[in-house]
Amino acid sequence: MKPLCGRAIILTHHYQRSEIVELGDAVGDSYGLSKIAASRDDVEYIFFCGVHFMAEAAYILSKGNRKVYLPNPLAGCPMADMAEMTDVLEAWEILANFGGDKRIMPISYMNSAAGLKAFCGRHDGLICTSSNADAAYKYGLKRKEKLFFFPDQHLGYNTGIKFGLKPEDMVIWDFSLPSGGLTEEQINRAKVILWKGHCHVHTNFKAEHVREVREKYPQARVVVHPECSHDVVALADAAGSTSFIVKYVESQPPGSVIAIGTEINLIHRLAHFHPEMKIFELSGQICPICVNMYRTTVNDLAYCLENFADTHPITVPDDIKMYALIALERMLEVH
Repeated sequence: MKPLCGRAIILTHHYQRSEIVELGDAVGDSYGLSKIAASRDDVEYIFFCGVHFMAEAAYILSKGNRKVYLPNPLAGCPMADMAEMTDVLEAWEILANFGGDKRIMPISYMNSAAGLKAFCGRHDGLICTSSNADAAYKYGLKRKEKLFFFPDQHLGYNTGIKFGLKPEDMVIWDFSLPSGGLTEEQINRAKVILWKGHCHVHTNFKAEHVREVREKYPQARVVVHPECSHDVVALADAAGSTSFIVKYVESQPPGSVIAIGTEINLIHRLAHFHPEMKIFELSGQICPICVNMYRTTVNDLAYCLENFADTHPITVPDDIKMYALIALERMLEVH
């Protein structure tokens, strides 16, 4: 067997353990890593240190016969699991009575299964990440009257407010209730229909955490991820994707005090690389760790690299891949 050197790339998400990030060829958020997966025609193998939906997206976006491996196949995403296809299709059948494809564009957050991405591709929709959600809203509302956004209600709501929508322009579709728990009037009035889903890491941050930081450190800057609830985002100095948070920290002067509302591995790494600042986790009380990101160990990566020939790569059925690719390519176009 030929050596992997020069034929493979290791992609690592910002939320991975530091020892994994150190071994990667690239580190980034889901948008940045998707761009790399789509552009690296020179490699045959992609080892994606992240979670399942990220490896799926890398496989869909990669051209030719490249193979994508997830070092720990148990690394999933609870948020992605909140949008089951049967529930989505049931909702869409109801929304057909309100115009369906003619009036409504589906937009799925990257944190979703390939089937949901394909659903968006089939219905003239697209995928977004926290890096380009506002651009996705602009794209969608230029073409349709309404957006159907899933699976993270908080990113969807925060993006809507940032885009200039009013709270009453957005409603939450609760998939556990008949007709999403909404009246005909609410659906007709809404500009954005938000799926009832959330990130269990980012919803741990509360408005009182921001107020406590302000009281203890009056000079502190607070930056959070837009998967946090809106009351947290509204009180923060800035909100953005993981890559945005990294750049935000790098732009601050020495001596800055920065409280960050996101996953703990990224916070620890930023604190390590910027000893000239005081950087800490926003709540001061919890350990906001994504256990699925944390599943991947150095041993997992080493085993996958050594035994890739006997390991099942990530695959997606051709019909799903075809439509999911349409939605993902739109994501890359509208950034």
